[in-house]
Amino acid sequence: AGNVEVSVILVHPSEGIQVLKRIRDERPDKVYFQSKFRSGTTTEETQCNLCLPDDLPICNFTDLKTGEPWFCYKPKKLPCSARVNHARGGYQNGLLMTEESRFFQSKVNLQKPILPSGPDYVTVEASSRAGASLGQCVRGMSLTSPSGFYYKDQWMLTQCNIRRFNTPTSIIDCLQGKVVHLLGDSTIRQWFEYLDEFLPDLTKFDFGETKKNGPYTAVDIANKIMVKYRCHGPPIEFSDVSSQHLHYIANELDEIRGGKNSVIAITIWAHFSTFPVEVYIRRLQNIRRSIVQLLNRSPDTQIIMKTANVRALKPEHSIFHNDWNCFQLDSVLKKMFKDINVAFVDAWEMTIAHYLPHDIHP
Repeated sequence: AGNVEVSVILVHPSEGIQVLKRIRDERPDKVYFQSKFRSGTTTEETQCNLCLPDDLPICNFTDLKTGEPWFCYKPKKLPCSARVNHARGGYQNGLLMTEESRFFQSKVNLQKPILPSGPDYVTVEASSRAGASLGQCVRGMSLTSPSGFYYKDQWMLTQCNIRRFNTPTSIIDCLQGKVVHLLGDSTIRQWFEYLDEFLPDLTKFDFGETKKNGPYTAVDIANKIMVKYRCHGPPIEFSDVSSQHLHYIANELDEIRGGKNSVIAITIWAHFSTFPVEVYIRRLQNIRRSIVQLLNRSPDTQIIMKTANVRALKPEHSIFHNDWNCFQLDSVLKKMFKDINVAFVDAWEMTIAHYLPHDIHP
């Protein structure tokens, strides 16, 4: 019981959301990508994306197994097979009409705190359920909203009691004898970085991969723990990924044997917020299909879906990556996986509820 401060923030006005919808759906090319092609001493660089105008010859890199499309303009001298990397190229300019820019002004109508006209707190009464045992969190539990709250800086779920791992020993006891697969964007690469730093006997092996992009592998031989990280396939706005490392999550899942000693954590959202929602739905459908197949052959496999989280909004970037588009993706993800035996880490509600400033890498 006690007083709880209420915070209300205008993230986008309704006029701004209409603009975001238009740009998202009408300009899927607003973020462009590039690949290098190399053979001997000859190097060429061309533009790539989910779809490209066919006014120039094109290399078709559509994944044969999932059907996920990806294209690059064909180099003038080199064959398509000479592709060596993938990278973000940049952002298109001039997407806003003159009058639309006024809807994206920081602290005016973009993440503007709404000040109260009276008391800025509510008084919370003690619940008769306070202290009652909710039972342990298990896979397959449906998500609720709100899914939890912070109490003394600890995230508490409304449905079940969270098992906490505050020491290296507690984490090692949980992961002993297990292989952990971390698949997705940089917000789950953070999990690898945390474990690598926090567990004293976990040794990261350097295979010459690009820093921050992976793939990574770390091993604790004494406790028989292996942790792997791999980024998802394009679109992905990393600076430099070897074309040999562009693996789709669905294909990775199909190669995992699974079982009680396999833990898989997946997050995929941040690099899809600039594309029409249909692109994201197709990607999740492929992943869902592979998860269902994996659970059918190995029901004991632990699979965790980490949701999207809120991010800092700068006026110059908000038309590309913003919380409105990410909220749509988050809603799709939760609906797509709600009826299968996976666990959720609801990072969206955890980051919205926290008092620290929003950050894509909380």
